[in-house]
Amino acid sequence: MSGPVIGPLVLGPPAHGGHVVARHEGRVVFVRGGLPGESVLVELTDTRHDRFWRGRVARVLEASPERVDLDLPPAACTGADLAFASLDAQRRMKGLVVAEQLARLGGVEEPARLGGPDGGAGGAGPGDGAGPAVPVEAVPGDDDGWGWRTRMRYLHVDGRVGMRGFHSDELVEAPAGTGFLLADPRGPRPHELARYADRAGREIVVTVADSGVTVTSGGRLVDGEAVVTQRVRGLDLRVRADGFWQVHPGAADALAGAVLDALEVRPGERALDLYCGAGLFAGVLDRAGARVTGVESDGPAVHLARTNVPRARFIASRVERALGRLPDADVVVLDPPRTGVDRRVVEAVTGLGARAVVYVACDPASLGRDVGRFAARGWRLAGLRALDIFPMTHHVETVALLRRGLETHGRRGRAGEPGRDGPER
Repeated sequence: MSGPVIGPLVLGPPAHGGHVVARHEGRVVFVRGGLPGESVLVELTDTRHDRFWRGRVARVLEASPERVDLDLPPAACTGADLAFASLDAQRRMKGLVVAEQLARLGGVEEPARLGGPDGGAGGAGPGDGAGPAVPVEAVPGDDDGWGWRTRMRYLHVDGRVGMRGFHSDELVEAPAGTGFLLADPRGPRPHELARYADRAGREIVVTVADSGVTVTSGGRLVDGEAVVTQRVRGLDLRVRADGFWQVHPGAADALAGAVLDALEVRPGERALDLYCGAGLFAGVLDRAGARVTGVESDGPAVHLARTNVPRARFIASRVERALGRLPDADVVVLDPPRTGVDRRVVEAVTGLGARAVVYVACDPASLGRDVGRFAARGWRLAGLRALDIFPMTHHVETVALLRRGLETHGRRGRAGEPGRDGPER
């Protein structure tokens, strides 16, 4: 069902959640499918809120030079909400969002100056309407932004297999010639999954690992191995095929490298890995000579972590419930879910005597809020890396280095809630 169309509107800077900001008769409009500086007509999709509306580009009147004409069936780009933009433009938009969230929620002054492996500000393109962006780095080996997604969730309906439409249960079938372009080509194409129809439920999950391909449905193993091997920096890590693992084939290596570079671990130091999963960061910290303690609530993941990193100690518990059992540490790694960390976790971590904390975040708003919480306890943001492990989408991964000091990174951070002013992921 189509909504009313308004415009022309000139699109402003990007906003959290894959939108760009426009204004119409004094009201903010969060628009999908557009680039800063473009003149467009907008179809409204949500007018329930007094402070803002949501919409999508219905027609481009004046296109940005960064807009890309893919000449592909729209279905082939399912899941790729930024496929209409060049990779440079995508990364600049993500970097602007990271900078804005850190400034607004975390109180960080000039966050772009911290970005990149060696620091330095990112650029702001024509029509961005914003300050410098945090530089967003390409993951090594990713040339064009396609074919990277090693875990695909397919919808199985009446013998047909495809993907869900945006925020719906609508089945989007893959074009026969291209398939879904985000999918890792080592996995089966959707039409090849029909052979599992008699054993599969409504959802079929395909996972591509270094050791092979696994197909699951409804938590049941359909084909392949339930536990797979992922190779990272000389380590062979055993993980559940349906458990948490980064979905870009280069992400685990890039993130592990960023964490090690930030912490500069010395042999014999005590390391704490919170939300440790199957032991990715615990493994590379152990190999660097640290004495590692990990905390993870997923029981099967903890079992595998103990196998993957036998010299480390692992606590099977929610981090929030293990705060009284955390040992003192020289360095701490935080890799929480998208919602970030509880205020109590920040209070506990800042009391462990650590010289440095690295926070791995997949949501800029949660990162901004939590950096503000660290700032309120006398910790400053000392370094920042942003990695494009989700190309063609608005998502971005960040690795933030926090250090104790009398001087914080700017004005005291606000502990606001992520996404309160607009769309959330």
